[in-house]
Amino acid sequence: MENLKDHISNLISQNRLTEIRQLGWNDFLIPDIASLLISLEKSDRVILFRVLPRSVAAEVFSYLEKEDRNSLLKALTHEETRYLLSNLRPDDRTALFEELPGQVTQRLLNLLNPDDLKEARLLLGYPKESVGRLMTPDYVAVRPHWTIQEAINHIRLKARNSETLHTIYVTDKSWTLLDSLELSLLILADPQETVETVMDHNFISLSAFDHREVAVKTMQKYDVFSLPVVDSDGILLGLVTFDDVMDVAEEEATEDFHRTAAVTPLKASYRESSIKDLVSKRIGWLIALVFVSLLSSGVIAIYEETLQTVIALTVFIPLLLGSGGNAGAQASTLMVRAIATNDVDISEWMRVFLRELMVGLLLGVCMGILSSIFGSIRGGFEIGLIVGLTMLAVILAANLIGVMLPFILTKMRLDPAVASNPLITSITDVLGLLIYFAVATMVLGKVL
Repeated sequence: MENLKDHISNLISQNRLTEIRQLGWNDFLIPDIASLLISLEKSDRVILFRVLPRSVAAEVFSYLEKEDRNSLLKALTHEETRYLLSNLRPDDRTALFEELPGQVTQRLLNLLNPDDLKEARLLLGYPKESVGRLMTPDYVAVRPHWTIQEAINHIRLKARNSETLHTIYVTDKSWTLLDSLELSLLILADPQETVETVMDHNFISLSAFDHREVAVKTMQKYDVFSLPVVDSDGILLGLVTFDDVMDVAEEEATEDFHRTAAVTPLKASYRESSIKDLVSKRIGWLIALVFVSLLSSGVIAIYEETLQTVIALTVFIPLLLGSGGNAGAQASTLMVRAIATNDVDISEWMRVFLRELMVGLLLGVCMGILSSIFGSIRGGFEIGLIVGLTMLAVILAANLIGVMLPFILTKMRLDPAVASNPLITSITDVLGLLIYFAVATMVLGKVL
């Protein structure tokens, strides 16, 4: 592709656009063409996009990032934009409209023909991040009383407008979904038999109002390439395909990564985000965590005389707080991921609590013995005992907090990923200091 890039750049500079049109673009993979387009200078991108076959250009456009799509749209004429929009698949067109400002979306809607406009408004009418926004109404459906041959003839007729042909849907005259059949069943069946003879009425469907994460989990569970979307009466509205679900899974995973790092999820990719966006998505969490950390300072201030009396206690504060934060972050990360992948159900909280209680005790004992050795070397037997007991208690408490906080957030209908590592660390810092000084007071007693 690098050689092709140089060749195209030379052709554009010599204004030999006809030769570019004749390069046989239909033989290239769409993602490769999209990468080639973005690698060119901005002025050359528009020229290449305009000379691409229109069907190829529409598919390439759907692969571009938001910033690159917007840049191209600004450079195209109304007529070019109208043709581009009409050739985009409905779900890709809806995704484009969702990302644009309202005024721009309205201007583009006005460029659509009546049928496409009706379709676009229907999809945009569903709740944000719902399956309805994600689905495409381009599918192939057959009737149960048709012969296999009639069904195959119909599929040949309608296949060009379908998003996928892996699955054929069976509906009645009211478009109620009756079954979902693999194409191979129809191909291998007797042409004179009816479609009903290969039906088993066993299919999985989604509601148009389901959250898009439901589509991800359902497709993962049943290992299918597409899923039909129905309304409350079982009427077939469209389908969701694997490529759309993969995009959603990537977005949701990215959001969870951001939240676990105490960053409000970015609306665009990092490359497309401005400095203002990057600051605004992080500053709120940092300020909130400052106030949580002030509690730690308050605890130290309360026990200031204790620290002055036994200076050796100060040495082990970073060790204890760091270990507690690490243990809490480990537990939180494991549980957030387990909940997200349905490995653990919210109703299993007691089983998980008891399991992690044992895990925390074992981890705490191991860390406590090691810490007590360091403490004894540094400050004697009493300091070693304080550090060891504190480490045991802190590891146990941090582990249970890290495990149970995602459950609590899920129960409150919040994203469990909000139980971020910085938040867990800040909480365990406060708790760790309270435990440390409580144990120190108990062990040293009147010495303090």
